[in-house]
Amino acid sequence: MSIIDGKSFAERLRGRVSATVSGLSDRGIVPGLAVVLVGEDPASAVYVRNKGIQTREAGMVSFEHKLEASTGQDALMALIAKLNADPAVHGILVQLPLPGHLDAEAVINAIAPEKDVDGFTISNVGLL
Repeated sequence: MSIIDGKSFAERLRGRVSATVSGLSDRGIVPGLAVVLVGEDPASAVYVRNKGIQTREAGMVSFEHKLEASTGQDALMALIAKLNADPAVHGILVQLPLPGHLDAEAVINAIAPEKDVDGFTISNVGLL
């Protein structure tokens, strides 16, 4: 039986990501990750904060959008449309779960498939 050293694996993966980002940066491309957090869930806030730190450490730009729990569906969909159209944003991650009044499936499927970091859009799930 093999034992997987998760910390070692993660460190090697971070190194490969940083090297790839460095190569892109050398060609004038600085990857940008937009993370959307709706509400004040403490566990989600920690995850988003750590994702931002790791994104910046890898040499990417982190765009963090923290919205009130009362944010409506239309406002959230408008933000997703804006991020889809932004050439500085190469990936979008919507932190789940969303507050109960929001249609998470509609929000996820509004993300452009090529910017869907989690691979949750119908288009990307269908590719599995």
